[in-house]
Amino acid sequence: MVKLRGVGRLWRAYGAVLAWRKRLFAGLVASTLATTALAEPVTLAALGDSLTQGFGLAEAQGFVPQLDAWLDAQGADEVDLINAGVSGDTTAGGLARVAWTLTDDVDGVIVALGGNDVLRGIDPAVSRANLDGIVREITAQGLPVLLVGISAPGNYGPDYKSEFEAIYPELGATYDVQVFADFLGPITEGRTLQEAQALMQSDGIHPNASGVAMVVEALGPLVLDLVARARSN
Repeated sequence: MVKLRGVGRLWRAYGAVLAWRKRLFAGLVASTLATTALAEPVTLAALGDSLTQGFGLAEAQGFVPQLDAWLDAQGADEVDLINAGVSGDTTAGGLARVAWTLTDDVDGVIVALGGNDVLRGIDPAVSRANLDGIVREITAQGLPVLLVGISAPGNYGPDYKSEFEAIYPELGATYDVQVFADFLGPITEGRTLQEAQALMQSDGIHPNASGVAMVVEALGPLVLDLVARARSN
């Protein structure tokens, strides 16, 4: 029998090449699928009051449109935002409409309520119960939440202020959701009263377009994280 030396080695080398090609192909498929998954659109609802709705501003200058533009600039142009802000809404109003805000296409929710509760001096225990109901309703559907708080003025006394402001981090810990302590914090923190007023509308309650841009800049990274959480669900 004539033996052909090296044939075994040749077939082993050929088999190794085939295995390498299979691994390469599998890697390319996985990479393609991952890229496709990243590009899948995500819809976020912004459930809030006039700060979310964009009170007193041209449509393009409001919180939701500016946040949308910021996300686009970060390359997250596959994120769709629903402006579910209602001017004058309290936490009770948000609780009343959260169920029909959670349409089938919603993948995550930004909850920014409480400002009107503070303006009306509503008992923090009532606001807490309402916000608890909102977050519970959303998380029960398996959706991630970004809970945005608001600071309380000192004119109701230190107990009211501390009790109200504790609502947001405590609910965040209870439901394991993201928390941004104060919607207006990026405007007020580290600035003099005069500097902060320059970023607010004449009513002293709502930010102007420049103020909204600062809020969006500070809040944006948490929204990107919310998008990532929505995709991982």
